[in-house]
Parts: sequence; C-alpha cells; structure tokens
Amino acid sequence: MTLPNEPLLVVRGLNIEFGPPERPVRAVADADLTLAPGEILGIAGESGSGKTTLCSAIMRTLPRSARVSGRVEFAGKELLSLSEREMARLRGRDLSMVLQNPMTSLDPLYTIGNQLEEVLRERRRGGAEVRPGGAVEVLRRVHLTAPELRVRQYPHQLSGGMRQRVLVGMATAAAPRLLIADEPTTALDASIQDEILILFRELRDTAGSAVVIVTHDLSAIRRLSDRVIIMYAGRIVEEGPTAEVFRAPRHPYTRALLGSLPRIEDEEVVLQPIPGQVPDLARLPPGCAFAARCPVALDACRAERPQESTVGERHRVFCWQAAAGGAA
Repeated sequence: MTLPNEPLLVVRGLNIEFGPPERPVRAVADADLTLAPGEILGIAGESGSGKTTLCSAIMRTLPRSARVSGRVEFAGKELLSLSEREMARLRGRDLSMVLQNPMTSLDPLYTIGNQLEEVLRERRRGGAEVRPGGAVEVLRRVHLTAPELRVRQYPHQLSGGMRQRVLVGMATAAAPRLLIADEPTTALDASIQDEILILFRELRDTAGSAVVIVTHDLSAIRRLSDRVIIMYAGRIVEEGPTAEVFRAPRHPYTRALLGSLPRIEDEEVVLQPIPGQVPDLARLPPGCAFAARCPVALDACRAERPQESTVGERHRVFCWQAAAGGAA
C-alpha cells in the first residue's frame, strides 16, 4: 500500500534507564524510529532486548522509577512533555495497546458486555452516548462467534483466543490512529494466532491505523509487517523492509535469529541456537553488545560501538562489518 509522507510517530534519541544513577540499567539506548499512517511495524528480539520498554515509553506507561530522555512525537505532539491528563485523553482514542495476557487485562467480576460498554463510554469522541448493541457490534467486528451470548459471559467462561479477541475489540473500538500489540499471540494455538494477526491487518485496511506488533515470533512479523526492527540489549541493531531483512539480513544477530526460525518448506534444516546470553544491561561492554556471541566479531567490534550504516532503501544496520561491506 502507498503510505503518506508525513510520519505519524517519530522517536529520536530515546534513552530509558532504571536503577541507581551511579550504576544504571539502560533498558533502551539511543532509539530512533519513524512510523507512517497505515504502516505495520514489527519489533523483534530476545527477552530483555527492550521491545516492551520502548513501547511502554510511547504509551507513557513506564513506572515512575524510569528515567527517560529523548523525544517521542505522535501526530506532531511531543508525548514526553504532555501532562498525565493530556496523555490520558490520547490513550484509547488515538493510541491504544493490546497486552499479552487477557486474563490480567479483563476484570473477572464483570461481564464482557459491561467491560466493553465502559470502554466505549470512555473512548467515544466528544462524549457521545453509546448506542444499544455497541458491545455486540465490537465483538462481531472481531469475528467472535455468538456475540449476543458472549456479552453476557464472564472472562473465565471464554477461551484464551476469545479473550484475546475481546481485548483487540476493546483496543480498536475507537479506531485508534496507532495500535501497539505486545506479544498478542503468545500461548495461542497456530490457527488462533493467524486470526488475531488478520484482525490487525483489517484494522489497518479499514481504518487506516498504524500497527506496531512486538513479538519474539519472527514468523508473525514476516506474515504481517511492512517493516521490521531488530533489537538487542536495548539497542536497535537492524531496521528495514520486512521482505528485504528476511531475504538478506545484514547484522549477525538478525541472521542468528532467522537461523533459529523453523521452516515448514525445509524439513531437513538444522536449527542453530544462539550461543551465550544477553549481557547484563548494567555492565555492557564498550563495543557491540553482541560481540561476545558473534561468530564473525572483529577487534573493532569489541572496542567501539558501531555506527549506523545504510545498506539499502530504508534499510539500516549497526555493524562494523556492514559498514565495510562484509556482513552480508
């Protein structure tokens, strides 16, 4: 699809730290990204890579102990400088988020219909009244079977996939301009995962919403996203069009991640686990954080952090060998 030139979301020089200032844990470091209206962006990486922390900063839902610097602009508004009241007006209407565990996001004491109606009342622009049947409409839009019955049920009476559909319905009820989905298909079976991903694509196609999907599931990103960001130890290490990154990854970490991805078409492929562990974010090495696990690391990789290299249209990578033309 053709995307507008004006970005919807711009993140520049975002840094997020926790812990004592003398020994900080830098969960996100120098993150830059842009997102166009109607674009679907995938963010991938191992646990602890900073994916969820980055998105929590965009939503302004980080704990108060977090120290945040940089800029996060949404539709021309600098989110980090907004008051909590101003930010609350954006959440749910223009910005919305689907979390990983629907049982912790839904109130077990209220029916699905009660909770949907409350969301609709809060999110309707201008305080418009919620028309009768609005909750049923939401469930029908996310293809939940027997929606008239589901609105009378409680969360524990629904399956995991049904609850996840309810959360998607809540998050998209006001057709937000940006939807962030954090591990939305974890613990769901493959057929339900596909259906949830289709719902996100429908939101983009019908409402023009931009979508950010945060996941360790590279197959989901490959099927859904237009562009992908790979994060490692709090930093973006590669970003580019999804098809190009999957076809010709330039960072050794990206190649390692893709090497651990099962391929249905190749039954004889041997999956390659990534040796070692993600480094302690409070004791990061001076050079590339992946150098200790990288099979092609140079002395320069251990000594100095790599700068950004452009290796294709909208394709950038942070790797010394990419800069020298030898990482591919």
